[in-house]
Amino acid sequence: MPTVSAHVAHTLARHVSEVFGVMGNGNAYFLDALERSTDVSFTAVRHEAGGVVAADAFHRASGRLAAATATYGAGFTNTLTALAEAVQAHVPLVLVVGDEPTSGPRPWDVDQIALASGVGARTYTVGRTDAAATTAIAVEHALTYRVPTVLAIPYDVATLDAGPVPAAPEPRLPQPLTPTGPFAQAAIAQLARELADAERPFLLAGRGAWISGAGASLGALADATGAITASTALGRGIFPRGEYDLGVTGGFGAETAMELVRDADVAVVFGASLNQFTMRFGELFAPGTRVVQVDTSQTATHPHIGGFIRGDADAVARALVDELSRLGATPSGWRESVDVQALRTYDRGDGVAPDGRLDPRTVAARIGELLPEDRVVVSDGGHFIGWANMYWPVASPDRMMMVGTAYQSIGLGWPSVPGAVLAKAESTVVLTTGDGGGLMALADLETAVRVARGRGMAVVWNDAAYGAEVNLYGLKGLAREPMLIPQLDFAALATAVGAEGVAVTSIDDLDRLASWAAEPVDERRFLVLDCRVSTQVIAPYQQEIVRVNS
Repeated sequence: MPTVSAHVAHTLARHVSEVFGVMGNGNAYFLDALERSTDVSFTAVRHEAGGVVAADAFHRASGRLAAATATYGAGFTNTLTALAEAVQAHVPLVLVVGDEPTSGPRPWDVDQIALASGVGARTYTVGRTDAAATTAIAVEHALTYRVPTVLAIPYDVATLDAGPVPAAPEPRLPQPLTPTGPFAQAAIAQLARELADAERPFLLAGRGAWISGAGASLGALADATGAITASTALGRGIFPRGEYDLGVTGGFGAETAMELVRDADVAVVFGASLNQFTMRFGELFAPGTRVVQVDTSQTATHPHIGGFIRGDADAVARALVDELSRLGATPSGWRESVDVQALRTYDRGDGVAPDGRLDPRTVAARIGELLPEDRVVVSDGGHFIGWANMYWPVASPDRMMMVGTAYQSIGLGWPSVPGAVLAKAESTVVLTTGDGGGLMALADLETAVRVARGRGMAVVWNDAAYGAEVNLYGLKGLAREPMLIPQLDFAALATAVGAEGVAVTSIDDLDRLASWAAEPVDERRFLVLDCRVSTQVIAPYQQEIVRVNS
């Protein structure tokens, strides 16, 4: 007869295609059932945090429900940082774990429910008679609230006979939040009139707009108003007309482009939380700009918001287009009067910094010229996040993922690669990571190389330091020794696990990327570019942080 673990595996398999994780005592029978009797693919990682990270990246690249697994105790606690990141980033994910027996904790058990709750994840514990139903509930919760759930299998329950696997109902998911009622309709009508009268309209979209599928309707709204557009770091590429798009706002944006944003008289923000980085610490918009936010949150998320419409980005954008048509509004002509693309130019740097190491701006700009066009960029956390965001444009929001940024974590880079690779089967996955975060996640360097092979590569910004700390606390005069890392050879580390490593000490060394990109995917190895860059060149977004904290 099927066991409790089989009930979990079979029910989960109706909703996922990939599971990532590490096998242990607490999830062995679940993985056995998954492997033997479902079509779900299991990808082994080398650290439990990596399993959650890989699943997280898989969701961000595919939009589908993510799944990971770990054993109880130490295996579970190893997932917590990655689980907290997934909570903060609103990633629907099911983490299947072992747990203490129903008879009570053993010496090595901890209160996993409390720990999961502490980072914002709800736990559902299966029993002998309700394993399938509980699994279905966990799936529905994750998808409904866009949050990770933990699905716990008590150790003494895992192998119990549970009878035939019942048919669980499909998850009932909420419909898009459509503004209804006279107040909402009046707010949309008023905003449409303001856009119709605007001389310099501006549209900003974030990841929420991408999730709602608002790309086409936002494009139609931009055309109807003649608006110049831009996105947050997690919404890049959402607007169809790239020739009128300023790129990413905030510290990742080009300075001249951000100056133009301040000229807007009406700005509408769709599906963006407007955090301090997007808002340039409050300086993105000019005081005279009328700023209206469209979001599913309960209230406006920044004090500079002058108007708020609660609703799905796609639904509100379509309603605005319809209302503008009814008004007979014509485009402002602002975007045709500005050379938008010229404003997106970034400083390419000086080649070599004063300390003799490479200028990361020059390295980033050259890599951006050589990367395969069909690419997905996954980013670890650290000072270097500015370089990929500034110099490596991507086609859509599901092609640039910053796993770790929501929770301000480093060390989640390498395991992001397998998740993205399995979600985007034809694309080249490019990891951008630092030497600090790269070392922290080193166990899953092997996973990235094994899973991605010739479809993956990594750029290691190797500055022999924790660059963000050097550029903030070092400048304040704090002791530098805790901020430094001995100069390591990531090229050699990569070679040790089957990749090709290139130590980049001159710009000419990047020519290997050009020849690598030209090789057939199945004939090349995973490529690691170990870029020896300077800490003396500070990314613009970091300069903003330094200014605010000075």
